[in-house]
Amino acid sequence: MTFNRYQGLITTALLGALCAPGAHAQSTATEAAPTPGYNTAIPQDVLTPVTIPTRIGNLDFIDGVPTKATAQLAFDNLDFLRGVEVFLSLMPAASIEAIRRGNVELGATKSSQATIYDQLADSNPLLLTANTDTVYAFAILDLETDGPTVVEVPPGSGPGTVNDAFFRFVVDMGVLGPDRGKGGKYLIVPADYKGTLPKDVKHGGEYYISRSPSYVNIVVLRGFLVDGKPDAASKMFRDGFKVYSLSKVHNPPKMEFINSSRQAFNTVHANNFVFYKELDHVIQKEPVGFIDPELRGLAASIGIRKGETFAPDERMTKILTHAVAAGNATARAISFRSRDPRSQLYPNSQWRASFIGGDYRWLGGDGLAGRDLDARTSFFYMATVNTPAMAAKLVGKGSQYAITSADSAGEPFDGAKNYRLNIPKNVPAKDFWSVVLYDPQTRSELQTSQPFPGKNNKRDPLIANADGSVDLFFGPTPPQGKDANWMQTVPGKGWFTIFRLYGPLESWFDKTWKPGEIEEVK
Repeated sequence: MTFNRYQGLITTALLGALCAPGAHAQSTATEAAPTPGYNTAIPQDVLTPVTIPTRIGNLDFIDGVPTKATAQLAFDNLDFLRGVEVFLSLMPAASIEAIRRGNVELGATKSSQATIYDQLADSNPLLLTANTDTVYAFAILDLETDGPTVVEVPPGSGPGTVNDAFFRFVVDMGVLGPDRGKGGKYLIVPADYKGTLPKDVKHGGEYYISRSPSYVNIVVLRGFLVDGKPDAASKMFRDGFKVYSLSKVHNPPKMEFINSSRQAFNTVHANNFVFYKELDHVIQKEPVGFIDPELRGLAASIGIRKGETFAPDERMTKILTHAVAAGNATARAISFRSRDPRSQLYPNSQWRASFIGGDYRWLGGDGLAGRDLDARTSFFYMATVNTPAMAAKLVGKGSQYAITSADSAGEPFDGAKNYRLNIPKNVPAKDFWSVVLYDPQTRSELQTSQPFPGKNNKRDPLIANADGSVDLFFGPTPPQGKDANWMQTVPGKGWFTIFRLYGPLESWFDKTWKPGEIEEVK
């Protein structure tokens, strides 16, 4: 009753104000002198001056109509802005395409040909922030060629995920998937498929069925080390990981595995004009509806249209070359010098969250603010694989990450200097924790004389302090007697690092435990 009465009072007041003969807005418009050239007074904020100085130059108008020079300047700027936005907004698609090309480079041209890191992911390949602590197995699905595709996941598989051609989540597999690490058969179906499908597990069938809006999908499985070695996980995948078309369920092709360890190849998208060519391949390959009309229109505005050749003229090529450079700089600013207060994990700390906003769709949880574009850019410029598990609080399961690219004084890391990181005792990791170094140029593992630029508390014989904490050292040469705790850096090169916890415990989430800051040792 109180609310209705209040609402009624407001309505009465508004009606009274509108009906009052002396309303301020009405008297102002009536009493003001007419604007020259008009019969009435025109608000100044509606009019366009003859000349407007802006950051792109002076804009000149003839009674509101742009001069030819100003129109051209405006169009050049519009094409530039669209080129920058295409880089930032469609980066996930180019990143998946780069991974697909990397697999092809290794010889994996069919969905039944998987790449596997039998001896772990070393620093030879370019692979966005890969870890040195789990055995990866990758497969690229092509639902256009194969139709509904079966993915058999072996028992004991660690976290696994399927992402579509825009790096959107399709389904989890393995320990965090519906099979809960017991193994199972997954069926990935094109969104537009109209044929008959087998029953889903929830309806008494044998398949966990998911639909994907794209043809290309990436399957990433991870296997844990046993006694610090990758052998058991490698064998598990080679024996039990299978991919084949549902149409060949009674006679599936033999699975082929290509060892990706100790090989140099690239899975990182371009940061120059080539980026747009990579994206064009995705647009031509995928069904029209795999991205929404807004994103399709954005790509089309710079000449990337499905069914048409991407062939910008000299003017547009020059503009897009500048646009991708600005887009790259913007992505690097967002990623390495974040201005988002949510990214800071602790007060007065350089440790940042790698997954900002707590939502794998970047919708801020409730979605009221719409898509968090910078948070999405921050993630996909530095990393791959999108799953709700990365944003969710899963005590004792999955993994959590903290990233830093600056020392305790806020300065970027210098490969010629020496640093120390203290890891306090009782690290809240049920399974293990690790620290890995990366190259800010490639966002891949830092290439040094150490093929695995990281430390893992279960694999490496780390020297502990008397209080149970562990000091890790970074620099071009090891401190005396601390070789076991040392990670090499390269003079003349920067670096950044990611601290990982597998099986994170409550004290990580409530922040009663935190890693030390990385301090320069002079």
